[in-house]
Amino acid sequence: MSGALDGVLVLALEQAVAAPFCTAKLADAGARVIKIERAEGDFARYYDTLAAGGCTFFVWLNRGKESLVLDIKNKEDAELLRRIALKADIFIQNLLPGAAERAGVGSRQLRQLNPRLITCDITGYGEEGPYREMKAYDLLVQAESGIAAISGGPEAAGRTGVSVCDLTTGANCYAAILEAVIRRDRTGQGSALSLSLFDSMADLMTPQLLQTEAGKEPPRIGFSHTSIAPYGAYRTSDGPIVIAVQNPREWAAFCATVLEKPEVEKNPKLATNILRCENRSDLNAAIDGVFARLTRTEVAKRMTAAGLAFGNLNSCRDVLKHPQWRRLPVGTPGGEVMVSAPPHRIAGRPHTLGRVPAIGEHSGALRREFAA
Repeated sequence: MSGALDGVLVLALEQAVAAPFCTAKLADAGARVIKIERAEGDFARYYDTLAAGGCTFFVWLNRGKESLVLDIKNKEDAELLRRIALKADIFIQNLLPGAAERAGVGSRQLRQLNPRLITCDITGYGEEGPYREMKAYDLLVQAESGIAAISGGPEAAGRTGVSVCDLTTGANCYAAILEAVIRRDRTGQGSALSLSLFDSMADLMTPQLLQTEAGKEPPRIGFSHTSIAPYGAYRTSDGPIVIAVQNPREWAAFCATVLEKPEVEKNPKLATNILRCENRSDLNAAIDGVFARLTRTEVAKRMTAAGLAFGNLNSCRDVLKHPQWRRLPVGTPGGEVMVSAPPHRIAGRPHTLGRVPAIGEHSGALRREFAA
């Protein structure tokens, strides 16, 4: 079944996570993605060997692509890349700052050859400013952007458990590229896009930065929300349950139906969300005193009766058995792997995932196709 981006050619000079996440989404939508790799391959191929002998990250991020091995420092290989760019619709790269330009295959240089080309450059900190040439990896940007400072518990900063900087940037690139495709359909002209990991995280950090600027820096409070309470994990007699109370109506229902203490709603220390955040010890004491006598199932029944949201604090092993987890097969050089299905669903259009390429698997065919 055809995809929305059928006929769109994407040239990806990419490695690691951010750009490959974007181009995997483009491939899922039907685009033809030619992935440029060094002779040794994208270094993300070697993080682990747990997916049919391949890397879990690489299998996830590189389905549906063609692999072309090039040395962009080699004159003939750089010329081949330029020939592909002449026919491409989209060019995306996340090499070290300036590397593509020095090889003569930077975004500006390729747009001069092909004015309809949409180019997307991913950097760590942007193309201007004192950090513009710094190497940047996900953990470093989590630290630089402040997200690590508000993650973890009171005792220490923590890393977000997934590569949130890379993945957020990749998602932002995907959205920006689709906007540029629509713009080109209207104007006939390509676009020059640039995104950075730091900007992506600064955007996500906006509420916390505004709070800090106003003199109320958010604390690290573990598995709780810094701005909403009660919203987090609470211990029952047989394990934790995660609850969320978002507004005054829900707070009233929580006190009356879950705690079975309607008077708590009017406690002057807990009457508003702001007060509950300021007086967490009093709030937690009121909740813990009730939940300690109940099982998780009993709390869940009360939350359901009150029309309130709750969930399990699952481990990765628990998610493997989760009834809502959807999986699809993807072919890899080592065999078939079942991966998480794309998150969006289109009525009447079931997803199928393209194969993960071996290093340089398509080099011969692509060299012939784009020969001078």
